[in-house]
Amino acid sequence: MQTQDAAKKETQSTLRKVPTLSLGSYTKGSEADKVKFIEQLFTGIKDYGFIVLKDHDVDQDLLKQSYQILEKFYALPDAKKRSYISEKGGGQRGYTAFGTEHAKGAEVKDLKEFWHVGREVPDDHQFSKYYPKNIWPDDTIPEFRPVFEKLFSKLEEAGIQMMEALTYPLEVEKTYFKNMVQEGNSILRLLHYPPIPEGTDPRCIRAAAHEDINFITILPAATQSGLQLKDRDGTWLDIESDFGTLIVDAGDMLARLTNEVIPSTTHRVINPQDGTNQSRYSMPFFMHPHPESLLSCLPSCRGAGAKYPDITGHEFLMQRLREIGLIK
Repeated sequence: MQTQDAAKKETQSTLRKVPTLSLGSYTKGSEADKVKFIEQLFTGIKDYGFIVLKDHDVDQDLLKQSYQILEKFYALPDAKKRSYISEKGGGQRGYTAFGTEHAKGAEVKDLKEFWHVGREVPDDHQFSKYYPKNIWPDDTIPEFRPVFEKLFSKLEEAGIQMMEALTYPLEVEKTYFKNMVQEGNSILRLLHYPPIPEGTDPRCIRAAAHEDINFITILPAATQSGLQLKDRDGTWLDIESDFGTLIVDAGDMLARLTNEVIPSTTHRVINPQDGTNQSRYSMPFFMHPHPESLLSCLPSCRGAGAKYPDITGHEFLMQRLREIGLIK
């Protein structure tokens, strides 16, 4: 018979093994393969917070080219990068300078700079009032736009497939999430974590502990380690994955919609620990619903009652952008 300590240790060991799933088993597999993927995705994202995805359609050559372009862009002079800051503010498109954003409730800024690529719609579209036009560095890096438009599209495609898989255990129609996200306010964030500057406040890290705002985040494996998730027992777990895989986690909007049946996952990016103080590049895709979507507790998740009042996707996003310092 196991002792309590041995059982606890075994549970912790199990929890610390983030599952790796094959998206191809859902999109191209047998019915049995699809059922297994759906079960593993739901369990993984609910119980572990993160899953690692392989066998998807985001090409490795596209990822390599994307990282090469990021390295080229972030080597530009600071004044040139700042010329791509949106005049409208809020950081929803274009460049956001180093030391601007902070985690919700944090007293110090994160050690990062980033670029946002978002959805564009025609001027007469019902969502045009919500979506600023993208900003592109065509004058310095003409390949930037076509590469990142393609990456946005491919990551969105993978996200829609995963969200569709989640409709089965959540007991909603197959197109439920697709209808919310296919014209959604999703963002591709192109991140650079520079080498840590001398004299940096010791409280500052590359990305302080936080939960994402959106439904799910899809993160191609970054160029350097540093990503950690907070395990269900409160310990921090390093997330390492092979180049070309996608790391997926749940955000606050999905937690709200599912009444925390799928909790959002606390994670962070720590400063270099191995004596190497190098740049780190990362390209998370934040999958959002469209602005007028209603985030209302799903009937299958209601239990004893909804924990949160209904709110639109736009209202919730604006609330959170104020909390992290991107808008006033």
